[in-house]
Amino acid sequence: MITNRQSGTNVHEIADGIYRINTPIVIDGAGAFSFNQYLIADDEPLIFHTGPRRFFSLVREAVGSVMPVESLRYIAFSHVEADECGSLNEWLAAAPRSVPLCGTVAATVSIGDLADRAPRALADDELLLLGTHSVRWLDAPHVPHGWDCGFLTEERTATLLCGDLFTQGGADLPPVTESDILGPSEAFRHAMDYFSHTKHARVTLERLAATRPATLACMHGSAWRGDGAALLRALADSLSA
Repeated sequence: MITNRQSGTNVHEIADGIYRINTPIVIDGAGAFSFNQYLIADDEPLIFHTGPRRFFSLVREAVGSVMPVESLRYIAFSHVEADECGSLNEWLAAAPRSVPLCGTVAATVSIGDLADRAPRALADDELLLLGTHSVRWLDAPHVPHGWDCGFLTEERTATLLCGDLFTQGGADLPPVTESDILGPSEAFRHAMDYFSHTKHARVTLERLAATRPATLACMHGSAWRGDGAALLRALADSLSA
């Protein structure tokens, strides 16, 4: 469903109660790209990634097509970066019951100061109940980048909210695909070199694979459906090559 015809912002349900909000853009001289946020609609609703601050009205409009914006409880993100949490304070103002949700490193070194409300910091492997959904935080320092990086896995639908992993360029992509995303994402990585090259990448990716995700909710490009554990291990192999 397109929620804003001028920007092309659109919403699609990629797993039960989990919605991908997507805004395509064209970058002068650099082709097309897209930004995704993921909304978990439940008793305690959560959005993962805010989008850049200039996208706030577009994303708010998209959330409002699914549920009342003011009922949001958690404004979550993988690490501190503009497309992850650039409009955090705008969301906190729009949803009076909401709080930032992030890992303990981000809460301690950044969000406790940057956010207009104190964050809810999740420890590594901590589970948070949202209603029929539950999310678990997994620390992932420097994978792909950022000391404060981590991911949420939604346990009922086996959805891994995997942030910048498997970033795909382009904008005219399906909301969810079962086609190859490793090849396009690795081509994008080799061109941009945005990974940290930590020596702990394989261990971290193996830990994510152990959650056996059936859906990978990527921040850029299509979400992916299939054997997520195998794809994460294939990424680890590619990083080691």
